[in-house]
Amino acid sequence: MNSDTVAKKPMLRRLADAILADLFRQFRWSYLPPLMVYFAAGISGLTGIVGTFFVKEYLGLSAAFLAGLAFWAGIPWALKMPLGHLVDLIWRWKALLIYVGAGLVTMSLMIMFALITRTDQMAAIMPISAWYVLSVILAPSGYVVQDSVADAMSVEAVPRHAPGGRELGETEVKALHTTMQTLGRIALISGLVAVALLNIVMFDGVEEMTRVQKSGIYARIYIMALVIPVISISGVLLASILKSRRRAALRQRDLDTEAIDAMIDRPAEPVEPNYWYFIGGGAFVVLTLLVGLSGISFSQEIVFVGSMAIVLALMRQLLAVLEPAKARALIGTAIIIFVFRAVPLPGAGATWFEIDVLGFDQQFLSVLSLITSILTLAGMIVLRPLIASKTITDIVILLTIAAGILSLPNLGLYYGLHHWTGPLTGGVVDARFIAVMDTAVESPLGQIAMIPMLAWIAKNAPYELKATFFAVMASFTNLALSASSLLTKYLNQIFVITREVRDRQTGEVVTAAEYSSLGWLLIIVAATSVLAPLITIAIVQATMFHTDE
Repeated sequence: MNSDTVAKKPMLRRLADAILADLFRQFRWSYLPPLMVYFAAGISGLTGIVGTFFVKEYLGLSAAFLAGLAFWAGIPWALKMPLGHLVDLIWRWKALLIYVGAGLVTMSLMIMFALITRTDQMAAIMPISAWYVLSVILAPSGYVVQDSVADAMSVEAVPRHAPGGRELGETEVKALHTTMQTLGRIALISGLVAVALLNIVMFDGVEEMTRVQKSGIYARIYIMALVIPVISISGVLLASILKSRRRAALRQRDLDTEAIDAMIDRPAEPVEPNYWYFIGGGAFVVLTLLVGLSGISFSQEIVFVGSMAIVLALMRQLLAVLEPAKARALIGTAIIIFVFRAVPLPGAGATWFEIDVLGFDQQFLSVLSLITSILTLAGMIVLRPLIASKTITDIVILLTIAAGILSLPNLGLYYGLHHWTGPLTGGVVDARFIAVMDTAVESPLGQIAMIPMLAWIAKNAPYELKATFFAVMASFTNLALSASSLLTKYLNQIFVITREVRDRQTGEVVTAAEYSSLGWLLIIVAATSVLAPLITIAIVQATMFHTDE
């Protein structure tokens, strides 16, 4: 037994070194500013549960409408294309855009705060549902601006020179970029952990609260969420301080201004503007406004197809600057990631079922969110060596199969699995136990697929166009989320699910609860989520676009 323990120690030490020690060794203080912006993005989920219950308790919006709204809320992320190129062009002043994004986020939060605390006054100006839609659109508009800058800051944060002035080798730079992108995801999930903890505290005893008391908590959470733009702006200020200190240190080595600029701010060669990115962004805005305001049928589909055409045209501009082999690999990788992210979701009806039928309250949903966030954080750290050693295709296959298996417990809850397991285990394995266990196993999987993609861009894209590459590829993959919203809307139109809605004044039931179609919806979503990515991978890997990245 002692010999086994001795034999295991070196292996455990090597594992700990690969998972944790190496991650800390590669950390640089210059990483902290972009990590603060990513952390703020994670905190943006603070209002998620509040928004869910606000819609349920105050607005009579259908699951299909909310899925459609999610589509419109996802479209602003396609604006990362011109924003990313703008960041490359105004590299030294890119941080100013953080202030713009912070302003939009603040407006969104204050609208929701006013809707809860000054409902009648807001309704006198325009319908509450219209205010809610405006808030939902403003928030991602602010976050996309900040995220475009954060991506650029994450590139800038990776040093190209050692402290002594030696230019780092390609292998060293690649390792640092991979670490930066991993830490970026970790910062994002850490924000979600902080949010879940706060929600658990805020919603303690919620089942005994009156409607007025709940509204008070909702309002306080929106005020607390104002810390989001504060953290983002603080990251910009910290970046400025660190850069000034770095400049001062280089000046002491008698380097001239041009040499310092090349080492800190950007490559020496200027970036030539490619106006196609701005033309494409302008075309996107015009298309969205014309179609969205016209009220014509299939407006979302028209905007999606038009946006996809614009993004693909701009992706062609990017591929032109890559080597043919890398360009083909990027196309194959992008297709696989797109399909993996475009699979439909059950929609709001599944959450309503958990609230109304299973009795999951705000605090328990916060507990599930906390478990998801903590285990996702741990999963990314533990699986980092696997991510580094496996191809994107291998990772997507693993995640797809795991997602299919892990959809079974939720399906079982709908069909009453907890009614069988509860009595059999003395009430231990009830609905909440199954939900917690399912969340505990499933949670690390969702964020992992994007890390190899981000690392690929950081390693292979031309340095002077890093922000543009990040923006265009992010726009493409985020359009996958818009496709997912459309598919989710279609399924919710076929399998209609409604929750009980009561009139605020009389208390009478306006819409009755109807969950009989939820079972088939869950089955179709699970089957599609498994089959679509696997079939796509098989097709792509059999073509010239196969990828071994």
